[in-house]
This record gives sequence, structure tokens and C-alpha cells, in this order.
Amino acid sequence: MSQPAIAVLDDSVVALALAAALGLFLGLEREWSDKTAGIRTFALVSLAAAVFTILESALLLVVGGLFVVVVAVVLGVEGLLQQADSLSLTTSTTLLVAYGVGALVASGLVLEGVSVAVVSSLLLVLRQELHGVADALSREEVRAGTEFAILAFVVYPLLPATERTVTLGDLSVAFRPRVVWLMVVFVAGIGIVNYAIVRLYGSRGIAITGFFGGLASSTAVVGAMLDHVDQRAETADYGIAAVALANASMALRNLAIAVVFTVGAGVLVEPVVPLGAVILGGFLAAWVSADWTASIDVDLDSPFTLRYALGVGALFFLVLLVGGFAEARYGTSGLYVAALLAGLVSSAGASASAVVLYTGGNVTSAEATVAVILATAASIVVKAGLCAFASNREFARGVAAWSVGLLVAAGAATAALVGL
Repeated sequence: MSQPAIAVLDDSVVALALAAALGLFLGLEREWSDKTAGIRTFALVSLAAAVFTILESALLLVVGGLFVVVVAVVLGVEGLLQQADSLSLTTSTTLLVAYGVGALVASGLVLEGVSVAVVSSLLLVLRQELHGVADALSREEVRAGTEFAILAFVVYPLLPATERTVTLGDLSVAFRPRVVWLMVVFVAGIGIVNYAIVRLYGSRGIAITGFFGGLASSTAVVGAMLDHVDQRAETADYGIAAVALANASMALRNLAIAVVFTVGAGVLVEPVVPLGAVILGGFLAAWVSADWTASIDVDLDSPFTLRYALGVGALFFLVLLVGGFAEARYGTSGLYVAALLAGLVSSAGASASAVVLYTGGNVTSAEATVAVILATAASIVVKAGLCAFASNREFARGVAAWSVGLLVAAGAATAALVGL
């Protein structure tokens, strides 16, 4: 009977020591910042929560929590009196976090308690950096981030995880709603990340502007280049390079969709060679066409809007159904026509739909590969078509020539790969 008692005692002692240590860890930054509550206060608060939890007394936990709340309010009021122009609740809130950390550790949720303590400490230490980022954000960017978080962390978990079937007469298409929506989140996330990169480094070189700008919005790159070369004819070569890099980044995005979202159903590796040819060809075109040290700014709008996300989701779903029904009714030719037409609007949407059909067992890997390549080719054609209207004919001819080269390379690689 003594061994279990010793084990319980040892576990309790470890929990108490860890709770005190994490509380002290949280209090370090407050101590360094010369706040009223420092390492001793935070360690004791966390330790008290651990004690009450080990005693399994709900009353003590509630009373202790209320006491911490009262202390937090007093500290907040005291800070307001000392600095009448501002109300700082950081120390007060961190005290509550320390109390919660102690309770988590004593409840056996050690990993959770340590994670909360570490993340909270980082938030305290990175105060200036976080404020700097927040101050630099525009209203549109904040709204975009909030809407993206809702779609990724609220809408996605609410969608059914099981397979659903849409039936039209004797035809049917199977899909997983979460997979479709995850692709929406994936594409939108790429746009947000690379929008930030362009904002930070866009003026430092055409490689950054063209490639990362193309990931965020290849149409924006083309639009910016059209305006740029029309105003300054001598920059035609730089515009050609930027559009080529936008095509390369678009192909890389489609390749990522094809590979990442087929991990659980047999990775779709066939598009690697033809899309790799587009990627390498885009870099070759940029290297040959212009000086990579030149700076060309791309003025991107907000990286993400709710309307855009819903539009992408609707497009994915529509192309998925059209492609699935077309393949079921007319075979592979129907799928290819649907992918080609959808690629004129969104190559990412068309690629994602082909991938969903492949993971659902509706099409083969070869058919999905051809559909992805057709969607990519359609996007290249659209960019070349937009550039064809440029008043700078050198720019228009250069984009057209390199676009034809990319299409030929991708087509030849696809034909050799799938045996067409």
C-alpha cells in the first residue's frame, strides 16, 4: 500500500514544483518591465492554483480564482491612476493565465500548461514587435486576416468529414466537403503569406515581385507590368521576366495542390515533370530577359476577402461537379474540356477539382494530370492574351514567345508521361 502513496506523493510534488517554475517563468518579463507584480507573485499564484487542484476542492479553486480577479482589477486600476492616459491590463491578464497554468499542470495536463506558459511568455517578450506589426496593418488587412481565420478555424470544423454524393439522373459524383474547403483555405493562405512577402520585399528585385506576386495574384502582376511598360518602354524586358516568373509561381502552386492533397490517396507525382518544365522555363525566361537586380513594384490590393473566398469555393465546387459529370457522361474528353475552360478563370480551382475527383476515385492519375496541365496552360494563355493588348509591342511579343515555349515544353512532357 505504501508504493502507490509514494507515487501519488511524487506526482504531486513534481506538479507543484513545475507549476511554481512556470509561474516564475511568466513573471520574468513582468519583473524586467518593472511591473508591480513580478516573479514571486506569479510563482505563488500558479502554485496556489496547483495546490487547490491537487486538493480537489472546487470551492477553493473558485475562491482562489476570484481572489486573482480582484488582484488583477486592483492592479489595473492602480496602473490607470499612475498613467491616466492609458489602461494596461497585460499584467492583470497574465496573472489569470498563471493561475490557469497551475491548475492545468496539477490536473495532469502538463503539455497544455507548458504550452500556455511558453506562448504567453512569447507574447509578453515580443510586445514591441507585435505592436509594430499591428500599427503597420491597414484596416483592409486586418479584416482580411479575421475573415480568413473564420473560414479556416470556424467554418472548416463545421463541415462534414464524411463523403457526400451529388446525383444527377444516373450520374453521380462523390466528394468530401472538408477537402474541398481545405483547398479554399490553402489557396487563400498562399495569397495572404505571399502578399505579406511582396509588401515587405517587393521593391527589392524583380524575382521577388514576379514570383511571389504571382503566387498572391498573377493577374495583379500582369496588370502592374502592363501599366509599367506602357509608361516606360525601356522596361519591357523587366515586364517579360515578371510575367514569366508569375507563370512559374502559378505552376508551383498547382503542383503543390496536386501533391499535398493526394498524400492519403496515392501521391499524384505525374504532374511534377510537366509543371516542373513550366517552373524552370519561367525562371529561364526571367534570367535571359532581364537584369534580376532591377526593382519593379507591384501594388497588390488586400490579399483576401470573404467574397473572394466564397467565390473560389463556389468555383471549386462547380468545376468539381461539371468535371465529374462530364467525365461520367463523355469520358476523359468531357473532363479535359471542363478543366480547360475553368483554367481560364482559375487554374487553382480547376487543379483542385481534378485532384478531388482523383482522390475520390472518379478519375485516374493520368486523367487528373492532364486536367491539371490543361488548367495551367489556360492560365498561361490568359496572361499572354492580356499582354497582347499592350501598346508596347516588344513586351507583347516577348510574353507571347515565352508563353508558347512554356506551353510546348509542358505539352511535350505531358504527352511523353501519359503516353498520348
